[in-house]
Formats: sequence, C-alpha cells, structure tokens
Amino acid sequence: MTTLRLALTLALTALALPLAPVTAAQAAVVRYEAEDATIARGAVESNHPGFTGAGFVNYDNVTGSYVDWTVDSPRAQTVTLTLRYANGTTAERPMDVSVNGTVVSAARSFPGTGSWTNWATATLTASLGAGTNHVRATATTAGGGPNVDSLSVDDQTQPATDWSKAVVDSTMARFTPSSIGGWSYPVGLYLYGQHLVYQRTHDPRYLQYIKDWADRFVDGGGNISQSFNNLDSMEAGNVLLILWQETGQAKYRTAAQKIRNRLNTYPRTSDGGFWHSTSDSRQGQLWADGTFMVNPFLARYGRLFNDATYANNEVAKQLVVYDDHLRRASGLLYHAYDEPGGLTASWVHPESGNTNGLSWCRAIGWYGMAVTDVLEIIPASHPQRAALVGIVRDLVAAFARYQDPATGRWFQVVDQESDPGNWTETSCSAMYTFTISRAVERGYVDASYKANATRGYQGVLQKVSIGSDGRTNVADICIGTNVDDVTSFYFGRPRATNDFHGLGAFLIMNEQMMRTGS
Repeated sequence: MTTLRLALTLALTALALPLAPVTAAQAAVVRYEAEDATIARGAVESNHPGFTGAGFVNYDNVTGSYVDWTVDSPRAQTVTLTLRYANGTTAERPMDVSVNGTVVSAARSFPGTGSWTNWATATLTASLGAGTNHVRATATTAGGGPNVDSLSVDDQTQPATDWSKAVVDSTMARFTPSSIGGWSYPVGLYLYGQHLVYQRTHDPRYLQYIKDWADRFVDGGGNISQSFNNLDSMEAGNVLLILWQETGQAKYRTAAQKIRNRLNTYPRTSDGGFWHSTSDSRQGQLWADGTFMVNPFLARYGRLFNDATYANNEVAKQLVVYDDHLRRASGLLYHAYDEPGGLTASWVHPESGNTNGLSWCRAIGWYGMAVTDVLEIIPASHPQRAALVGIVRDLVAAFARYQDPATGRWFQVVDQESDPGNWTETSCSAMYTFTISRAVERGYVDASYKANATRGYQGVLQKVSIGSDGRTNVADICIGTNVDDVTSFYFGRPRATNDFHGLGAFLIMNEQMMRTGS
C-alpha cells in the first residue's frame, strides 16, 4: 500500500460508522440428533465410536422401524436434508424418507459403509412448511435401517454467519488498540489472524486497528523497546512484516530486523536448537511452542528481505532438531525437552529423553502450524523439505488417531482421552484442524483426512456462540501454560472464553476452512 493509499484508507476509516453488535443467526445448518427423536422399534446405543451427541439409533431388523424428528421452520422453504448413518453390513438398508407424512424419497439407498464405525451421509432436497414439521426415515425391508446418528437441515436461502468477521468485529468492539494488550505472542497471533480476515474482506478498519496497535511500540525510526530474550517475544514480529508489506513504511522493516539480528547471538542447544528462553530457569530448553514463535517469522523475513538462504536453512534445521528431541512413537510430541537434564527443571524424565513425558495439545498445535507455515515458503528444491513433509504426514496421522469421536475436538493431554479429568480444548482443536486441512490441500496427506478436518471444524464451531450483547464468545480455551510432568497440572489449567490464544487460532482455521470450502 502506498503512502497516498494509506492516507485515503485512514480518512475513510475515520468516517466509518461505530461497530454494530453481531446479530447474524447461528450457522444455517441445524443438526437434530437421532437419540432425541421419536423412535419406533429401535434403540439408542453408543457402542460404535464416531457418532455425534450422546449416541445413535440402532433400528430393529424389521420393516417399518423408524426415527421421526420434529423440525421447526420459520417459514415455508426448500431445504437440504442430510442423514448421517453407518451400515456395517454389505447389504443395502433402504428407507423411505417422508416429510409430514408424504414420502419425498422412496426406498432411499443406504449402502454398506465398511464398518459400523465408518459414518457416511445421504442428502436430499425437501420442502418444509412454516411451523412444526416431521421428518421420518422408515426401514422398507426386513433388515431394518442402518444405524442413524443425526439429521441436519440446511436452509440454502440463509447464508451462514461469517464467523471470522463476527469474531474480529466483536473483539474490536471489546478492546481498543490501546487496551487489547501489550507486545505479546497471544495478541500478535490474534492480529495475524485479523490480517487474514482483512486480506479477504478488505475492510480498512481491520488494518488500521493492527497499525494502531503496532505503533504503540514502534517509533518513527523503527526503534522498539524489546530485548528479544525469549522466543515468545518474537512472534509478534509477524505484525511488523504485515505492516511493512501493507504500508511500505521503513520503520516496520527496521523493527523486524532487530529480531533477525538477535538470532545471530541467540543461545542454542549443542545441536543448534534455539532455547525457549534465556532466563536462568529455562536455559537449554526446547518447547514445542517456540517453533511457532520464531520460525514462520524468520522464513517470511528471509523471503521479503533477500535473506532466504539463511532463513530457509535455519528454520528447517530448527524444526528437525525440535522433532528429534520431542517426537514420540505415537507420532505426537512431548511438550518440552531439557538439555541440562533437570539441573533447573523439576519436570525432566530421563527415561523419555529428558522431556516432560506428556503431550500437551496446544504445544503440538504450535509445532504443526509452524511446519505448515514454513512449507508454504521454503522451495521445493530445499534438501530438508521432504523431511518436513514427512513430519506433517506423521502429525496428521496422529491427530486423526487421537481425535475425539464424540466431539471432533482434541483433548488437553492428547493421549489421555479416557481420564475423566481431561477435557477438549478449543485452541489446539483449531490448530489441528488447520494443519490437517492445509496438509490435504497441498497434497502432503491423503484426501481422506479431509473428513477429520471437517469434524474438527464442526467441533470448534460448537464452542462459538453469540451472547446477549450480540458479540461472539469462543469458549474452553486454555490460558498460557508452563511445562509440567503431571496430567493434573494440564487438566487444572483455567478454561477462558475469548482468550487470544483461541481467537487467533480460530481465525487462522476459519479462513483456511472458508477458503477451501470445507
């Protein structure tokens, strides 16, 4: 953006109307669980994973068994009906689908899905009347119907909420650029996500907000009062790169260069991994979190400022070194590694390679997004590219393996899903969904993993709502977290609503899913 264009943008922004509350309806698709419907000659069961809600309906093996949903419609309209089902046999289990007693799809095919845990969908178009409607799926053969999980009703005439815009508008209404917070990685993450929304919508308010925040810390000469003695402090450097690209103002490049120069002397482990922090209690430690705090910034800096040879080699090296120390046989990562072997860290487990011995979900999410972002930049000819693609493949396979079949989200301690103290966390679920979707899009993994991204997306959206003030709320986000070696520490972390870790991750995920039509 030229200086003239920026001036015009600022002038238009000054004339913008005040932010209005978000009043859009929830997503146009409404899901009705089968277990909540009227059931004739069938039973609610939960012995086959992958269902939504509390269970599914197992039809009795008789003709005429049915599930009948009560569906309210604000007006007469044409909708898409989607039945989610599983058929573990090799035989067809056809059903008549009727609306208000009229069959709209006779002997609809519900073929085998390979197993009772493989869920598929069948869709059809139907007309609903204004008010209460009954949608019924009735078995037409002695084999009964398939296992039915849910009915979804999609009003094609009502667009779904643009949740990215809703979250950004709500956050800007809650905070000014001066009150949103200081120079920090959670705010930097959120503003990076807000810029993605700006790139799609071109709403000048979004860019102006980002600029006003950054100008609190960067003066006209590019000076910034940061020592950059930990990786967390470097993540917001992405905002500086964004503003240099958008405005062309040299001060943002000058400020960003201070981070790049700090890496020349930044301390490392014996095999070259950047320490997470230079503080006395964290020297020699590698946290999976830190990969996202510095590596995407460095790769982008190298591409923008003729420093790509160093930057690409360095980021690839960092990601491989961290993977070497943190990778588990399951494909997950431990949260952190300590090269000194516990001299200052109480959480070290020598039997797990001087790691903390546990897999915290967001730490792995940071790492997954870091590798994904770096692969967008380093060239196909880079000698470490194949290794990084292999890392993504292994991560996606692990993400799919540990995805909660009931919610589509992932647990705070990823592989302790059966512990009653564990809970599904929103920010990491958004990060995993983004990583899987991008890996499918780029062909790093098989297209079948798109189903995991879709389930993850739906699961995260279940944590998004609109409050009585007309603004969005994103719930169950773990606040900032240290390293520990006991599950109760992670289980007990406070769950916040609208924490910037979750808002930023949500925007990154949502823009990816909207762009790819997922």
